Amino acid sequence: MNMITIQSSKNLLSIMFAFFVGAVNTLILYPHFFGASNQGLVVFLLSSSNLLMPLIGFGVAQTVIKFHSGYAKSEQQNFLSFIVTVPLLVVLPFGFLAIYFHNIIATFLSVENPIIADFTWVIFAVAFATAYFEIFYAWARVHFKSVIGNIFKEIYPRLTIFILLIAYELNIIDLHKFFIFLVALYYLRMLVMMYIAFRIQLPKLSLKIPKNISELLRYSFYLVLAGSAGSMIIDIDKFMLPQYKAIAQTAFYSVGIFTATLIEVPGRALFQILNPLVAKAINNKNNSLLIKLYKDSSINLFLLGGWFFLLVNGSITALFDLIQVDGYETATLVVLMISFAKLVVMSSGASNSILINSKHYRISLALTIFMAIFVYIGNRLSIPLYGINGAALSTLVVVVVFTYVRMAFVYRYFGVYPYDTSTLKSFVVILLIFIASSTLQLNVHPAASIVLKSIFITFIYGALITVLRLSDTVNGWVAKRTNR
Repeated sequence: MNMITIQSSKNLLSIMFAFFVGAVNTLILYPHFFGASNQGLVVFLLSSSNLLMPLIGFGVAQTVIKFHSGYAKSEQQNFLSFIVTVPLLVVLPFGFLAIYFHNIIATFLSVENPIIADFTWVIFAVAFATAYFEIFYAWARVHFKSVIGNIFKEIYPRLTIFILLIAYELNIIDLHKFFIFLVALYYLRMLVMMYIAFRIQLPKLSLKIPKNISELLRYSFYLVLAGSAGSMIIDIDKFMLPQYKAIAQTAFYSVGIFTATLIEVPGRALFQILNPLVAKAINNKNNSLLIKLYKDSSINLFLLGGWFFLLVNGSITALFDLIQVDGYETATLVVLMISFAKLVVMSSGASNSILINSKHYRISLALTIFMAIFVYIGNRLSIPLYGINGAALSTLVVVVVFTYVRMAFVYRYFGVYPYDTSTLKSFVVILLIFIASSTLQLNVHPAASIVLKSIFITFIYGALITVLRLSDTVNGWVAKRTNR
């Protein structure tokens, strides 16, 4: 587990820094420099590109992770060469359609908010650059070199936005140049990741087709559907909101979503290295390692996610008081609902990685598609009635239900369930501290309130986890540093 600990720790640091930069962008620069309407426009365009990206990438990023370790060394370079060329078969016709039907697409997307029409080209351009970045990043991850790629995945886009927002505020660029530079910097990231991947293992340019081509294409096709459905679950609400509400509402919602996803920080760091390890354990039929990865990831992610959940929701009112821009405080309930949904997902540990890297990956696809359908239906019903709170509610219900359905399938096929008495105790601890921190009102400056509540939550939560011995990993970490 040393490799997991070392790389996850490095990834965690980079993701925490990325979220810090993202917090500055989302909570300070966007509201005060850019305005809610322009912020909503950026969120809509990037979310739309995320919806398109899985189609362009044709699912090959995850295909690299699943199949790479199953090839002999002499076959791996041909496999990688083939993988790089496959998305081009999708990109070329998509590019033609995007250009030919640009005006029609722009008109359709900008009925409620006409400003969208001028920037629909950003959607396809960013989707292409992101799709190929993910392919080269997966290439590095299968060699367990995830740290540099994680920096480009997590920090680089947020730092790009940070620099462009400063340039916009200083009148160095206008809105049109903002998007031109944004797209250019996404392509720079793709090229740098390609260079890094080729440094790790240079593919041989070969027209030789892999021996299991039908299995590769079938798996990639399923991943296209699953990736598209997964992107819908994450971004469909930000895509649909401007179709019903003023685009400023998308900005308020995005602030709530960003704040809620802070609790994902530990999980995003761990899964960069955990996913290829799960794939390798399945390919090598190492069931004992697979079970250990599943159970350890569940309790540790639940505890870490619970800590972040308490920090975020315990001080959410003070956080929005700091922004001092009307409208953003309406996302308070969004933060609670989405962060709870994220906490449930984290408690399921490596369940999705196990399904998607096994022969039962079609189950994961089916679940993801059904989730996307129900989220879409939920948004259609709830957004017109309840706005951003309706979007968050539909996401919460669908994510929680389907997370437990996914865990049930893992139990059926692998005979293992990640929860035990430690999970129940952890939930009770999180619930009690949440109630205490929510009712505790401090008559001080919002910044001081956040600091004081964070110290209180961290001390009480850490003490209870240690005393109740909820995690061997946590207690081992404490024992090492206290020489016990």
